[in-house]
Amino acid sequence: MKYIYIINGRADKAPQYEDFYKQLKETPHPYTIYTTLGEGDATRYVRLYCDLHPEEEVCFVACGGHGIINGVASGLVGYACSGEEAGRQSANKTMAILYFGGSTRDFIINFPGRDFLSVKDMLAGTVTPTDIIQVNDSFCVNVCNLGFNSKVASRANELVALGKSAHQAYTRGVMNAFLTSRFNRIKVTVDGQRIARGPMVLCTVANGRRVGGEFNCAPEAKMDDGLMDVCYFRAMSLLRLLMLFPLYRSGTHIGSRAGGSKVLYRQAREVTISSKDLIDIYIDGEQLPGSRFHLKILPGALPLRLPKLP
Repeated sequence: MKYIYIINGRADKAPQYEDFYKQLKETPHPYTIYTTLGEGDATRYVRLYCDLHPEEEVCFVACGGHGIINGVASGLVGYACSGEEAGRQSANKTMAILYFGGSTRDFIINFPGRDFLSVKDMLAGTVTPTDIIQVNDSFCVNVCNLGFNSKVASRANELVALGKSAHQAYTRGVMNAFLTSRFNRIKVTVDGQRIARGPMVLCTVANGRRVGGEFNCAPEAKMDDGLMDVCYFRAMSLLRLLMLFPLYRSGTHIGSRAGGSKVLYRQAREVTISSKDLIDIYIDGEQLPGSRFHLKILPGALPLRLPKLP
């Protein structure tokens, strides 16, 4: 088994990587390190490597946040041929994760009790088939956001680019969205049925449970049940949304008195999102513009090597 550690080129000199390099020296195993060159490079690299080395047994290790997990997973699931046959990759290609901060935590929190900082535990881990969501020709490992959440992500990304911390940027993004994104004209269809009519505040289509580092948007989601969890907020007053928001953070919004008929929660195999206007949805924190999106679950399509349990 060969291990290829894929590192974000924008963050490979960060202090938290010092321990990682130390662990590599102390844990002999066949490996190489690839540092990404820019946006989308992780996906391109994984697909090209798989095409050029079809018989080689390889584990691609996504290191850090900032889209690396999504990039590696998208390359691995989609390399054979994108679209309908995605996920039929050879069993000798797998993926693992090492956590060094960023949006990665939203994904790994779905696997409690495992040490995603340990190279040794990762090497001793076992492969678990994990679901992934296909979004048009892209892939999502954790959560897709639209409406209110998209506005939050857009503003947060702008503030991070200006030097604000991720937490500070996300908080300010939320405050901005409260004022500007409570009446979104977006149609959401779940397994062929429209979930609701009229304007909506937000919608998350989730494979995992958490988004934004602290919001338990889909508390019933499981990574291996072959279903997407759809959480939908109808349009509501600012006061009611403010009352509901702490529950959304803790994951107690479903069936709550504050939410009432305004909060809808469904599980689905296919979801269609459409709008007369150009909108943005966010896939694992990355922006995807468009006016129509088709989402479907690919059960067990991601061969994920999880760190061993204690």
